[in-house]
Amino acid sequence: MALHATAFSFTGVSTSSKASRSSLLSVFPAPRRCIVKAASQYPPSFPRCKIQGRALPSDNGPLEKDESSLVVCFGEMLIDFVPTISGLSLAEAPAFKKAPGGAPANVAVGISRLGGSSAFIGKVGEDEFGYMLAEILKENNVNSDGMRFDPGARTALAFVTLRKDGEREFMFYRNPSADMLLQEDELDLELIRKAKVFHYGSISLITEPCKSAHIAAAKAAKDAGVILSYDPNLRLPLWPSAESAREGILSIWDTADIIKISEEEISFLTQGEDPYDDNVVRKLYHPNLKLLLVTEGPEGCRYYTKDFSGRVKGIKVDAVDTTGAGDAFVAGILSQLASDVSLLQDEGKLRDALSFANACGALTVMERGAIPALPTKEVVLNALLKSVA
Repeated sequence: MALHATAFSFTGVSTSSKASRSSLLSVFPAPRRCIVKAASQYPPSFPRCKIQGRALPSDNGPLEKDESSLVVCFGEMLIDFVPTISGLSLAEAPAFKKAPGGAPANVAVGISRLGGSSAFIGKVGEDEFGYMLAEILKENNVNSDGMRFDPGARTALAFVTLRKDGEREFMFYRNPSADMLLQEDELDLELIRKAKVFHYGSISLITEPCKSAHIAAAKAAKDAGVILSYDPNLRLPLWPSAESAREGILSIWDTADIIKISEEEISFLTQGEDPYDDNVVRKLYHPNLKLLLVTEGPEGCRYYTKDFSGRVKGIKVDAVDTTGAGDAFVAGILSQLASDVSLLQDEGKLRDALSFANACGALTVMERGAIPALPTKEVVLNALLKSVA
């Protein structure tokens, strides 16, 4: 189900691929308190008060998906407030568009929108926003069995400043927010162990108890033979210092099977080295890594494996809001990988999958907000077909 973010007020496509329409279709077949309200009020299917750490009743919608290709996403889910007019400061913005977000949750919804099987593990507040986010996962057929609700902390909020070029800066409200308080004994380990891919970021490493929960979840996945996917998703204002951010991000680097980073993150992690130099990028390639991806915004992406490397050009669009573009890219590649892990060894398949992922990212920047802008598989395929017609 597509989502349409509501206004919240405080007052063309091109690609270098020469594949035919038929070949594309062959590659991608089509104040802290718990408020008690009557059951008739929003959301109708959810009780209002729960014991800390309890999950809501499982109801992930009528659609059945193949759990053999399940991608479990771990981390934060929050509310983004995006200005309705770009190029203004937060103080100058006349109104904000309320949109669900949080990188791991974005990826989970993105995969489901693309027809894949996904689940989200994380914690939100037992408040209006928390229940709203749970409903959004349900509407998008994302398994939320691993979602927890905290009656003592609020759901995180992020106010986003959009520059005129569509790039953004963040101001977070999380002191602490519920996502920071997920505990190890609240993890749904059964859900984690049955995943094909376990995906996560670095924000969940910043504070305890979520840090320990993150490490335990990743270990359970690794021990079960699950592919580990890591997008550091650097948000420097959330870390105590730049050095602590660098150390925290790199502390789990060598356990990942797949890593996706941006040019800016390469410069940050290498303390200023050239992100376009392959020798610099290769310094970040650890011995057990299966795939390293470097996103370059509208220019596309680079890929590195032990046996081959290259670049896949991006799709050119008019950017409105880049929030969630990287998450859409990750959703695109993981949705392909979960159904066919052989693309890690087949460069042709990998390049096709990355063309698909690039299109996912490009289409997302054409609307405001992250989750509301994530495309369906049909929209992505249509964009790719138009670009080679």
